[in-house]
Order: sequence, then C-alpha cells, then structure tokens
Amino acid sequence: MHNENLPELLSRIRQGEQSAAQALVNQLYPLVLKIVRNHLPRREAEEDLCQEVFLKIFSKVHQFRSDVPFEHWVSRIAVNTCIDHLRKQKNRPEYRWSDFTEEQQAALSNLREGATLPPERSPEEVRELLFRLMAKLKPDERLVIQLMYLEEKSVAEIGNLTGWKTSKVKVTAFRARQKLLAAIQRVEK
Repeated sequence: MHNENLPELLSRIRQGEQSAAQALVNQLYPLVLKIVRNHLPRREAEEDLCQEVFLKIFSKVHQFRSDVPFEHWVSRIAVNTCIDHLRKQKNRPEYRWSDFTEEQQAALSNLREGATLPPERSPEEVRELLFRLMAKLKPDERLVIQLMYLEEKSVAEIGNLTGWKTSKVKVTAFRARQKLLAAIQRVEK
C-alpha cells in the first residue's frame, strides 16, 4: 500500500470516520486475504478470519507507530491471527498411505529420499500434498514451513514477520522438517 495520505487516513479512522475505514479495508483486503489463504490448510472460514484481522487492525490502530511500514504491521497482525486460529483448531488428522493418490505417493517417496519433485507436478498438487502433511504440525511449525518453502522467505524475513529471533526460526524449521519426514515414513508403512 503506497498511500502518501496514510497518516491522514489513520487520523480520520481514529476519529471514527466510516469512509476512511472502508478505504483502508479496500486497500488492505488483497494483502490480508493472501496471508489468510496461505496460512489456512483449507479454504474454510477465510472470510471470517479476514474479518477478524480487520477487527484487530481497527481496535489496535491507535498502537501503530510510523517507525515500521504499515503493511508489515498489518501482516504481523494477520499472521498472528492465523496462528491463533490454527491453535484453536488443534486439528491434526492421521493419514494412511492409501489416502493418497499414486502420484502423491510417488512424490512422498521422492521427498523422503531427498529427491526433488518431478517438474511435471503442478504447484497446486505440491501445495495440496504439503498442506495435508502440514496439518500434523503445530501452528508455529506450519507457519515457518509455509513462509520458508512455499513463500520462499529467508530466515531473517520470517523473524521480522513473526517477531522471533533467527535461532527460533531455524530450530522451528528443523523440527518441522523432522516431523514432516517422520509423517512421510509413517504414511508409507
């Protein structure tokens, strides 16, 4: 959001002006929706979660300091809201080898052996497969895998986005990879 009038817009929002709030929602909605979609394993309740993010943004708008970019502040609220939502769910289903298609089984075998996925695999197939396996992870681990491997963010970027130290990001990523590998091995048995 490259709005030169952001301080004025935020001031109008703090005064309770509805049109300013609607203008901000219109500008931020694509960013918030992208974050929510990237952090939910399924397309369930994404509108509700976006609405919750905006409620938090408006309830905390008085806390915004202009020493950080507004988009980063909003992104952090959105990511934390997604983490909270995933923690509440605690939905970690068990998968059996027979639950996966032959193509997914081949991809899992390749991943377990450290090979890359075949180039003919579509990004959507890979994403679906990863999300099924990531459902077994804790919300923090899911977030790190999502940001690191699906959104290709660096350890430093993940640290900035989550507020974690780089050591926590690295340890969380390591543990998540170990759990994913163990999940692949359990599924194959």
